This record gives sequence, structure tokens and C-alpha cells, in this order.
Amino acid sequence: MKKLLLIGIDTRSMLNSALDLDYEIYSTSYFSTQDTPTIENQRIILKENYGESCGEFEKQFDSTQLLEESSDYIDEVDYIIPISGVSPSDFSKKDQKKILGNKEVEKLENKFKFYNEIKNEFLTPKTFCVSDAYEVNEILESYPNIQFILKPLQGSGGYGVKLADNEMPLELNDEQFIMQEYVDGISLSSSILASESESKTIMNSRLLSENDFGNNSFVYVGNILPLTNESIMSDVKDINGIISRMEETSEKLAQKFNLIGSNGVDYILNENGLYVIEINPRIQGTFECVEKSLGINMLEAHIKACQGEIIDIGKPQYYSYKKIIYSPEQNKYEKIDLDNIYDLPHIGSITEKSEPLLTIIDKDKDFEKLCKRVELSSKIVNEKSIRYQQGV
Repeated sequence: MKKLLLIGIDTRSMLNSALDLDYEIYSTSYFSTQDTPTIENQRIILKENYGESCGEFEKQFDSTQLLEESSDYIDEVDYIIPISGVSPSDFSKKDQKKILGNKEVEKLENKFKFYNEIKNEFLTPKTFCVSDAYEVNEILESYPNIQFILKPLQGSGGYGVKLADNEMPLELNDEQFIMQEYVDGISLSSSILASESESKTIMNSRLLSENDFGNNSFVYVGNILPLTNESIMSDVKDINGIISRMEETSEKLAQKFNLIGSNGVDYILNENGLYVIEINPRIQGTFECVEKSLGINMLEAHIKACQGEIIDIGKPQYYSYKKIIYSPEQNKYEKIDLDNIYDLPHIGSITEKSEPLLTIIDKDKDFEKLCKRVELSSKIVNEKSIRYQQGV
């Protein structure tokens, strides 16, 4: 039996799918959750203990630690699938040969290189590379009528993204960032399967950030799929035309960058058109939603695409909604009796304010019923967190 290593920030969802396949599974993850399957070959970085804080993800997470913890696994296994948090570039050339997925990702993960690769072919926001406050202010003065945002040169999930202006305190510490034209619009995403000979869009979704819920943050919150007049949650015309343009653009990008396996393309739609924002050259956060909507094993679909076969994809059977709940206050986790919550903290562990607490994932044929159920669960989780802070 071939040996497969899953490695990344959170392997829970992929582990559930992997255990249905004919592989001996290995896993290294940063997060440990109550509902993560326990397997024989498993390493977890964050140890959650009763009454102890889980800390702040951005300050504590380091992808090199995942690689160090996995060094013997990497030597032992036949295949490796890097998940969000680990780049194929982090592996040695020898070990990259074991990766099921994209190996050459520098032009995709470096946001400025990506911009330069696509700016003459696709609609994309004006983008600059900056490393100090002087460069930032020079661009702001040169383009007084454009609102910009600052993004880390590499990274995902919306972490570290902020609006740029002359009044903001800047501490770039000689690190490189991109300064990108802020495009106000609807955030969308395509999920693609690609082999060496073809590419196929299997799902389009509404991409959600905290900004969609009235918070001053661009951190990723979740997705709703498939994309329809209802799930786009905005008054738009010609949804079929929008979907068609997304599919055409995503498949062109897949061919341009020789993508393989499961990949995601993020967009912003407004009255000027469909802006390409970035490519995620790996399995995406829509993983479980796509599985629930289409009734397929996405990990199997990814592996088969890497090996040259694009599986047959039927029409979506359900709407599916994923919403990550960030703790509204410091929270000592107690059991919550809901059947649509995942990534559960261990009982008694402490999640700090604004850190990821858990994930709501649900499906329904009726879009309105689905939204009401997810929002009710969100309200219950947030109220419990606040009651803990108040000592109730």
C-alpha cells in the first residue's frame, strides 16, 4: 500500500477524505481539534491543554516547524500533499518529486510576480512592490484618486491585509509587501481540476471575508456555493454570463501556469468587470463544501487529476455554506450541542479574542433555510463565547 503524507495548518477535512482511499495515511498539522481523526502516523504542533491559551496563530505559526516535525515522514512516504500553510517551495528538490500537485509555484505565491505575469492579459488591480514607508507614501502621492491596500508579498487567508493611507503607522521592517489598488466589489472564487492535458472548473462560489460581515478586516471567513442569483448575495445581472467568464478565465489561467490537481482562482466583480486577484495552487478552503454539494471525494479527485484523470462531475445537489467563527472574546471552550460545527477546540482550552474558534459547515437544497441555520449556529457560538467572558 502506498504511503501518503498530508501536511499543513489543519489536516482534519483532508484526513476524513483520505481515510476512504487506499493509502497508508500520515499527517502533520499545526492545529489539533477534537474532531480530527486519530491515526497511527500523526504529528500535531499546537498542544491544547485544559485552562491554557492556544495563543495567537500569526505570531506562533512557522511552516518550517511543520517540515522539521515531518522530516522522517517525508523520507518514508511515497506521496506528499501540502495543504495551506506549507509551500511546495519549502521542500527539497528531491522531496518535491513526491508532491501530488503543483511544484513550481513561485510566480503564483509571490503576488508581485503574479501581477507582472498576468497584467497584460487579464483585468487585475494596479499593483506595486514596496519595502518601506517612503515608497508607500510616494505611491499614495502619485495616485491621489486611488485607494490602495497593503498585502504581504506572500501569504493567504487575508492575514496582514490593511487599507493604506498617509495617516497609517507603517512598520514594514524592510519586509516586502505589495501595494494594490483596492477594488470594491463582490468576492468570488473558482475551483478547478487540472491535469497535464486539460482543465475544468468544477465549482464557483461566493467568497466571504470579515469585511462582508461589517468588520474592518479582510481575513477569510468562508464560502457559499454553488454560485447562483441567490448565493451571490448581490443584485447582479446575467449570473450565467458571470459564471461563464469565470470558467473561461480560470481555465485559461490553469493552462498559462501549467496547473495540476485542485486549484482555486479568486476574483472581485464590479461594474468594470471581473478582476483576477490571485491563484491558490493547492486544495482550497471550499474542500468540504464542494464534497457536500457534489457528493464526491475531493481528495480523490485531486489525486486522480495529478495522475492524468479528470473525474466526471455532476450538477450540484445542494447549496453548501462554510463560515469560520473567530472568537469575539477570550473563550474557554465548553461543549456546544450543534450538529454543523467542526474544527472544535479541546474542552477547556482557551481561544484568544479574534483567533479562529471553530467552523460551521452545512448544506441544504433551500438557500434561505441554509443561511438561517448557519446564522443561528453562528449566533449561538458567539453568545456562548461572550457569556464565558462575562462569567455567566
